Amino acid sequence: MKIRNYIFGLCITLIVLLLPFNAAAEESSAEAADSPPEAVADGEAALKDAAAVGIILDQTIPEASAGTAVPDAASHKGILGNAETLGENIKNAIEVDNGFKLNILMRLGIAAAIIIAQALFIRLIWYFFKWFQGKLTIYGSKHFKSLTVKKFHIMDTKQILNILFTLLKIAKYIVTAFQLYLTIPIVFSLFTLTKNLADKLFGYVLNPLKDIGLGILGYIPNVFTIAIIVIITRYVIQTLKFFALRIEKERLVIPGFYADWARPTFNILRILLYAFMVAIIYPYLPGAESNAFQGVSVFVGIIVSLGSSSAIGNMVAGMVITYMRPFKIGDRIQLNDTVGFVVEKSAMVTRIITHKNEYVTFPNLMVLSSKIVNYHTSSTENEEGLILHAEVTMGYAVPWPQVHEILLAAAKKTALTEEKPGPYVLQTALDDYYARYQINVYTKAVEKVPAIYSELYQNLQDGFTEAGISLTAPAYQIRLPPESSADPQTPSRKRVFDSPPEAGK
Repeated sequence: MKIRNYIFGLCITLIVLLLPFNAAAEESSAEAADSPPEAVADGEAALKDAAAVGIILDQTIPEASAGTAVPDAASHKGILGNAETLGENIKNAIEVDNGFKLNILMRLGIAAAIIIAQALFIRLIWYFFKWFQGKLTIYGSKHFKSLTVKKFHIMDTKQILNILFTLLKIAKYIVTAFQLYLTIPIVFSLFTLTKNLADKLFGYVLNPLKDIGLGILGYIPNVFTIAIIVIITRYVIQTLKFFALRIEKERLVIPGFYADWARPTFNILRILLYAFMVAIIYPYLPGAESNAFQGVSVFVGIIVSLGSSSAIGNMVAGMVITYMRPFKIGDRIQLNDTVGFVVEKSAMVTRIITHKNEYVTFPNLMVLSSKIVNYHTSSTENEEGLILHAEVTMGYAVPWPQVHEILLAAAKKTALTEEKPGPYVLQTALDDYYARYQINVYTKAVEKVPAIYSELYQNLQDGFTEAGISLTAPAYQIRLPPESSADPQTPSRKRVFDSPPEAGK
């Protein structure tokens, strides 16, 4: 019967110990030696209460049957030893609880005060955000302007203010959530049962911050290495830019290296230097050795290589065109059936504006495989200018010296043509009914070619009219009317010759 009583006593004692979390009692066992005498007395009283519990159970539980075995002295001493151990645990738990020197009512009061203070602080924060939003509304209505990019309207003042108000609201909720997150662990730390939970909640914030701080401190040497690499690369690029500008402005002349090669060559070298810098910096980046980082790099490389084959082809063609020098910016060229001036020559496309102000864009791959006629002639002393020519047909009844004289006089009257070398005439063909004459003039005003041609044709027409010579060349047409025969279906073979009046009459 005594054994049964002791068993019931042990069960009740374990239940009492599990309520305040046995882990907290075990953590405080090391502090038992430093506890005041009052705590020891309280522990001894608790031990007496546990013995009293055993006596009460002994009196309330019926006697065992006659056949129940009575425990021997050794077993009795072992059970007493377990009871003493349990009493020590109870004493330690009481000592831990008394270590705060606060009773439950004081802790509840402190917790209520903290909650009230945080509620007031949150209310103050919300009031501050509301005040700031009002000030921002007044300031933005006066100073904020509509956002436009190259006459393209993106958003007006009201839309800008709405975006700022949304960001303020998000910031307000973030600050409030942070305050609540700090309040809950502080309140939980006041009570023994929730102290461990408070430590865990603090750990959710402090541990990541600690890891981030340690990671930043450990990454500082790599930051210095990256900074040195970037600075060196930047100074090298600045040096190349200095020489490129000098070459482009022809202040520095390199034999065999044209001035218009300076800027594209600098751009190519700059891209290569940046790529080399990234390749050197890559191992020093955080997470560069992780599989995820490497997988993303490989994925981006595959996408770029598969999706930009035509783009890369245009870039390579642009480089080839640059060093082939078939034209420059401002040159008047003919590309396929398009005649105009080159206004843009980029790595991807070439853009031409025609005389009708039409912008035509050609991919560099098409430009590289097309026939290009460049009408531009530089105005240096070694260049004579662009030759413009016009053809005239005239019957053989008009003497050719007279035709030459009229053509040369008309060319000399044309504006924007060169006197030296002067115009000249070529007789290009002798057809059946007329001769072909070609007048050639020099000009350096390439941008005015259509206007020069128009004035030249007018002067030619006026010259022949003043000389009394018609520009209508002789032409003959043969007609075969039906021949008279017995069969009305058989056509005749009679020829009729028609010709206009002879030229010059």
